[in-house]
Order: sequence, then C-alpha cells, then structure tokens
Amino acid sequence: MIGLEDRQSLVRDITEAHGSGARLRLACETAGIDVRTLQRWQVGTGLVAGDGRPQAVRPRPSHALSQAEREQVLRVANEPRFADLPAARIVPMLADEGVYIASEPTFCRVLREHDQAARRGRAKPPRPTRAPTTHVATAPGQVWCWDMTYLPARVVGRWFYLYLILDLYSRKIVGWEVHDSDDSVHAAQLVRRTALAEGIAARPKRPVLHGDNGATLKATTVLAMLYWLGVKPSYSRPRVSDDNAYVESLFRTAKYRPQFPAQGFADLQAARHWGAEFVRWYNVEHRHSGIRYVSPAQRHAGHDVAILAARRELYEQARQRHPARWSGNTRDWSPITVVTLNPERDANVARDLKRQDSQPMAA
Repeated sequence: MIGLEDRQSLVRDITEAHGSGARLRLACETAGIDVRTLQRWQVGTGLVAGDGRPQAVRPRPSHALSQAEREQVLRVANEPRFADLPAARIVPMLADEGVYIASEPTFCRVLREHDQAARRGRAKPPRPTRAPTTHVATAPGQVWCWDMTYLPARVVGRWFYLYLILDLYSRKIVGWEVHDSDDSVHAAQLVRRTALAEGIAARPKRPVLHGDNGATLKATTVLAMLYWLGVKPSYSRPRVSDDNAYVESLFRTAKYRPQFPAQGFADLQAARHWGAEFVRWYNVEHRHSGIRYVSPAQRHAGHDVAILAARRELYEQARQRHPARWSGNTRDWSPITVVTLNPERDANVARDLKRQDSQPMAA
C-alpha cells in the first residue's frame, strides 16, 4: 500500500517524465503502478486523502488516547461501583466528581475491544418483540373479532354507533348494540353481555378478542372488563388497516344491503330496528361464501357438517346419473376446520395451534 506522500511524489515524477516525451505506460511501469491506478488517483481523492481501502494502514491520530489512558478507562469501568453500569452513566458520575477521562463512545469502544461490551448488570437485554396478530380458530368461541362503525342519521353531522362482535370460526354475530354516542362503557357492557350469552364461564378456555387500535376498544374500562371475564385482548398492528378484515367485510355487507337506508336513520330506535333485522338475516338466512355457503348460525351450532355431507352425497348421486356432465370431481363440500386471522406463514399457523393447545385452563 502506497502512502499519500509517496503517491504524490510518484505522480509528480510520472507527469514530469511524460512531459519530457516518455510514454505514459512505460513511465507507470517504471514507477511500479499501471495506468489505471494513476487515473484513479488523479480522478478521485487519491492525491489529497489517505488510502480509502478498508485494509489500509492509517496513521494514529494525534488526539487518540494513549495506552495509559486506555488502561485507565478499562480499570475505571471495572471498578466495583461501576461494574454493572453502562458508559452513559459512568461518564456523568465521574464528571460530578470533577474527573473526565474520555467520552461515552470512547468508553464503549475500549470495552468492546476487550470483549466487555455485553450488557452490564443482571438485567437481560431488551428484545424487540411484536405481539402476534395471527390467531387460529378450530371451533366456535375461540376467537372473537369486534369493532365499531358509524351509522348515518338523517341530520347532517349526526351519527349512530354500531358495536359488533363476530365469532371468527362460525362468522356468527354473537353480540351487537347500537348507541347514540361512542363510549367505552358501551363497549365494556357489550363484551359482558356477549360473554354471558355465549356462556364462556363454563368453557375450559376463554376466547381471544381481536380489535383495532381505536381508543374506545383500548380504554381502561374495556380492559378491566376483559380481565374480569378472562378474555384475552388482541389488537391490530400499527398502520395495518386490514388486520381486522372479517369485521370490516361484515360492515361492508351490512351497508350495501338494499335495506340499508341511504338517507340515514330517523332516530336511534330506527337504527336499532335495522340492526336487529340485519343480524337475524345475517346469522340465520345468509349463506356465507367463506364457510361453504351455510349460515353462520348453522355452523355455530355444528350443523354444517351434516348439511355439507348431505350436499356431497347429493352431488355424487347427480354425477352417477349423468357422468358425462362432469369433467372432474364434484364441488368440494368438505367442512372448513381451521380459520386463521391474519395468517403470516404456514409455520405460524402450526405454532399458534400448538400454543393454544398448551394454554392452561382459565380459572
């Protein structure tokens, strides 16, 4: 590796020889470099700065700590009173005593060179973790999703508020209410009524309740009610708008129904009447495409297995009567046994199923 001063001297000699008539390539070969190296030095910063290569040998800065000062840093950092403290605390404490040895980064650098950069003290280093948003349901009552949506009134600027809880596995609306104000008390009471109606107290495992990051659903009143009921809260990831997709899709279904008043609701009683009619239609009459076109009420009660088996038998009989009309297998009417909320990877689904099976029974 050629130092900066030697590099400048070589360039001067080569330039002088080339100016006297020598061929540039031969002048560079005589100096021990090639033409490309000379061009790189002249175009870049090779003649005004040091060697830019990572493995270059660089002179020691004049302001660098001496060996004695480095040993002092190491000795002070290992004193009993500082042994469990980071450099960010050692340096200010020394400053309060009128002592300055080196800066915090210098302390850290010296400790790192001596393999002492591990977290000091007994506390384990914090690990960046994110609460899992993937939940797996294999039966009703395991995962609930909930949210609140606005219902327009006929008076401009006024709204009614629909609170709704959906069972992830069956898609049944297990709890709903309409109010004229957005209040965490309404949300807490809805969870309580739904838990009583679904009888979760008698179940060995309480459901997970997944919602977005709205202030109403994360209020202290709601969290206290969930804790009292033994329901585990779950929230969408920040800035991820589709982490609660099942409820959002349900709200779209509700607002695009022909019976939804485009001009808004006359009063709270009208909004509640519409809500009752919609919930009845959705749970009992609606054939949901996501659960093989059975109603949520049928799937919630476990009747979908027999219904789908009868459909499969009917299709097989029709195929046997007219086999030429079928180019392949009949339609898949097998029951859907696993429903995943926000699947990230197949491995996560297996992991979450294992975690759910290993959870202790609720008190």
